[in-house]
Parts: sequence; C-alpha cells; structure tokens
Amino acid sequence: MKATPRRKPGIILLSILMNVEAEMPTLNIPFLDELKAFRRDLHAHPEIAFNETRTADRVTSELERYGLKVHRGLAKTGVVGVLRAGSSPRMIGLRADMDALRLQEKNDFTHCSQHPGLMHACGHDGHTTMLLGAARYLAASPDFDGTAVFIFQPAEESEGGADAMLRDGLFDLFPVESVYGLHNWPGLPAGQMAVKSGPIMAGTCSLEIRIRGHGCHAAMPQQGTDTILAGSQLVSALQSVVSRKLNPSDAAVVSVTQFHAGEAWNILPEEAVLRGTLRSFKPEVQATLEETINQLCQGIASASGTEISARISQRYPATINDPNATDFCRLVAQMVFGAEQVRTDLMPSMGAEDFAYMLQKKPGCYAWLGNDRAGEPEGAECALHNPRYDFNDEVIVHGVSYWVELVRQLMPAGR
Repeated sequence: MKATPRRKPGIILLSILMNVEAEMPTLNIPFLDELKAFRRDLHAHPEIAFNETRTADRVTSELERYGLKVHRGLAKTGVVGVLRAGSSPRMIGLRADMDALRLQEKNDFTHCSQHPGLMHACGHDGHTTMLLGAARYLAASPDFDGTAVFIFQPAEESEGGADAMLRDGLFDLFPVESVYGLHNWPGLPAGQMAVKSGPIMAGTCSLEIRIRGHGCHAAMPQQGTDTILAGSQLVSALQSVVSRKLNPSDAAVVSVTQFHAGEAWNILPEEAVLRGTLRSFKPEVQATLEETINQLCQGIASASGTEISARISQRYPATINDPNATDFCRLVAQMVFGAEQVRTDLMPSMGAEDFAYMLQKKPGCYAWLGNDRAGEPEGAECALHNPRYDFNDEVIVHGVSYWVELVRQLMPAGR
C-alpha cells in the first residue's frame, strides 16, 4: 500500500483557516454540574509534583468511563487519554496540568484544601476539569475525523513535568502534529480569551550567588571581611543589569528573592547566599544577563576582598506560540466567544510555563482564558498563587467549548 504523504503542520493549519465556520455560542453541557463538583473535589485534595496519585486515579477513572483508551506512567503520574473518530491519520494533543502548590489555603468554603500546606492556587484543578469535560463531550458526540490526545501532565509548578513526559516518550507514543495548552487568567474577564503569537511566557533561570569572606566579631569589623556588605552591594548592583545592559525594547527581569547570612547579632558571618530568578524571552538576552551578573560578582569580590561565585541554572525555556497555530486558535476562539471578546493585545507574561517544552517539539498555541468573576474588581482575590485564590467554576463551560471546537475545526469530519 502506498503511504499517504504527510503534510507539514503549518501547511495543514493554513489550509484549514478558510474552512472555519461562523460564530457559535458556548456549548450546552448537560453534565456541567458534575464537572463543577469534580473540580471542587480536586481543589479539596491538592497534590504536588509527581505525587498526583489520587488526581491521576480520578482522571483515569473518568476517561475510562467515557470509553477512551488510557495510558499511564509517563513522568510517574501523567495520564494520557486517546479518542479516535473516523479514519483520518491526523492526531493533535491537548494538555492540562494537574499539580498544586505548597501554600496554606486561607479560604473557608466547603471545598477548601483538606491537606495542610498544599493548595490549588493556580487553577490546575480547573484546567484538568475542563479538559476532562471536553473528552466526555467529544466521546459522546465524536463529530471529528482523527485522533485527539488528552494529556494530563504532572509537576508544572517548577518541576518540569512536561519535559519529563517528553523524555519518557510522550510524542514517540503519540506523534501529534500539533499541541495546545490553556491557562485561566485573572485580570481577564470571564467570557474572554487572549491569544497571542510568538513569546507568551518568559523563560526562567534560577540564580544562586555565594559570598565567602572572613568572619569576625561585629565590634571589630576591621579584623574580618564583611560578606553582608558585599551581598548588599551586589543586590543593589543587580538592579542595574536590565536598565543599563539591555536594549530598552528587550524585556527581562532580575529579582533577588533570598538573602541568607549569619546566625548571631554580634558576629559578621563568613558566608552569605543570595538566590533569585532571571526572566527573559530571547536566548541572546539571557546570555547578556549571565555575562553581566558574572562581571558584577567579580568586580564586587575584588573591591570587597571576598570570594563570590554565581551559579545560574536553566529552568523553563520561553513559551513561544507558533504563528499559524495561533491564527487558527484565534479564529476558533472568535467562533466560541465572539470576535470582540478575543484579545490579541495583552503583553506577554514574565511568568514561566513548562508547556514551553512541548512547543519546542511541536507547533501549537498556549492561550489564556478569562477567569474574573462578574461584579468583582479586576483580579480581586483571584491572583494566581494567592492563598485566597479559587478557580471560577462559571468558566468551565468556556474552556470545554473552546477545546471541543478546536478539535472539531482542526480535524473536521466529512471534509
């Protein structure tokens, strides 16, 4: 049998753009109350990176109940559900994150966290629920031609679960032509979506600077080498890296978030440790940041008589949306929400997202879904990583509708 030639994903996406149908409202989901209850159950039982055992079990149980084929074990707790309709060889991936944060919840509603010190403060409970809702809806109404791969990823919060799933063979087992992600976005009203081509989330590096000096009695500082003074000078000097070493049009952040030194009130300590984060969108900007920080460390070490070493470790790369995939997602979002409700003007975020690893392997798009409740000031009590955060259940229907229509339009039946 002669193999069917495979078209490049970009060409496939461009060829579909002209076929997108007219605007349609969000879906009528008869099981919406079940999804809300499921989301609140996840919120009450948060689990952190690579320990999402209960969450993975619940996701698996739901997917199997819908009739999907389920694969487990990627990145330890990852779950992949596969739904095939029609005869097309086409395959796309949809991804949601499952993990929670190490944060003590301060809410007092009935579904608040039952695990002290752990909380769903970033809405991953909602992301998981919306993707499950789309799987259930499409399983019951498989009006598409191809294979939809539902990726439930562990460990997005700083542990790189996406990278771990890829290293375990995610795209070898499921060779999707493109992959898509979605995150709720406080500050954006419910009923809106933001879709932007190019960099959408920053790449991030961790920074650790160790300062070694000579400890002494605090009353006789001339007998030692003051690591706290050197560290203080370095904290101030680091604030000049972005403002004086980068082109003003290049975005970057250098933030010192920890300063550890000493244990006694009358001793100048031998060591001080600074830690923080670097954020940028371009590799060349990242290189400039690293070079300048090392130069500052050497200069202050020489001036203070201390030894200073900097260790910069790559965490997540920048999340960069494919232009063709983004154009397509924008048109689908306009169908679901209306053209005036789809934002393309939002600035990229300096937050980081490990979906970036998947976008390095496959074309795709990462979109933001409005999460603010009606009547609340913009972003009120809804900030991500806030101890009073709670995902807005009213936007579940929006996320499900977007996912369903994305599958239907990417892999249309009967065309």
